[in-house]
Amino acid sequence: MNKLFEQILDFHKNNGGTGKLFGFKFLEYKNGFLKLEGEFPKQTLNPGGSVQGGMMNSMLDDVTSLLIIFESEGSIYPNSTNLHSIHHRPLFKGRVIATAEILKKGKSIATVLGKIYNLDGKLATTLIHTMVLSKAEQRSKSR
Repeated sequence: MNKLFEQILDFHKNNGGTGKLFGFKFLEYKNGFLKLEGEFPKQTLNPGGSVQGGMMNSMLDDVTSLLIIFESEGSIYPNSTNLHSIHHRPLFKGRVIATAEILKKGKSIATVLGKIYNLDGKLATTLIHTMVLSKAEQRSKSR
């Protein structure tokens, strides 16, 4: 795995609540595309035993953001303006495959497509993530 991506993923795991929750593992990267394995643990399930829809959205929020952060070598931080999701089938406790693909990226706004597949390769969730792109140092100065 790329050393920079490993550093970004470690930062996410150590500093973000969902970074610890989903246990991402790198699978593939090519320009404008990222593929990770993730996990939905017991805490992500609704009372019916399937993964709560907001947890699927949260996983895809993370994966689509990680792609932008990685491609900017950590210099850009995405700030969500819109997450639009479609849930195609239920998911259950366990491992899944999550992908992110940049649809359009300008100087200050990007739109990224995220998808979650079950381990049978069936599409479970689609998310369109629109984000404002901020320089990482501007973000830390505003705190």
